[in-house]
Amino acid sequence: MDRIIRINPLLEALKSASGRVNKVFIQEEKGHARIGEVIREAKARGVPCVFVPARRLDQVAPGHQGVMAEVSPKGYASLEEILARSPKPFVVILDEVEDPQNLGAIVRSAEGAGADGLILPERRSAGLTETVDTVSAGALEHLLVARVTNLVRAMEELKDKGLWLVGAEGSGDEPWYSFDFTGPIGIVLGSEGKGLRPLVRKTCDKVLAIPLAGKVGSLNVAAAAAVFFFEVVRQRRSAA
Repeated sequence: MDRIIRINPLLEALKSASGRVNKVFIQEEKGHARIGEVIREAKARGVPCVFVPARRLDQVAPGHQGVMAEVSPKGYASLEEILARSPKPFVVILDEVEDPQNLGAIVRSAEGAGADGLILPERRSAGLTETVDTVSAGALEHLLVARVTNLVRAMEELKDKGLWLVGAEGSGDEPWYSFDFTGPIGIVLGSEGKGLRPLVRKTCDKVLAIPLAGKVGSLNVAAAAAVFFFEVVRQRRSAA
């Protein structure tokens, strides 16, 4: 992933291509007079700011001016852009998936299944890094990705626009195929360790599970995602 460690280039990136700036790290100690300007620009554009000791920036970004930004190989889209792609949108919603390997694999499966877009929360989520791009095997170039401040609020907005939201979780009462995926749909997947957060789970219209026959208690989130995504494909092709 690209990094910007100088104030002027960072301000230009925030003003002209803020959708590509994943996160800005700011030194905790008092520093350059324009650091406050960076913070204001980042917050105005919904880019998370993380305050860290200057010594940490010294280690990872020698020559920095009290700031370091992580810049994605691809910019983010809006919810509106994703929904405009199809009269029956198929979107993927990830609740704090933090492993870039998993995110890359999910992007690859989502694009392969014809999803219209993917939605990530701003915080506690992997960003669109080079690792994600590499693991996606090029799929990231073809899939719209939105980043939202409040995931539950975004889910409510999707429901207001007619999408049904289906959560994938081992504790679901019914199997993954027991839902009509032929209409506007959002598949919601939780983090690697904790699954869906309670409020995210509550906001789903339905929570379904993948019954396992072996000794392992759960599937990797990327593997579970692929099962759900291609059930959407199967049903939609059967209904065509």
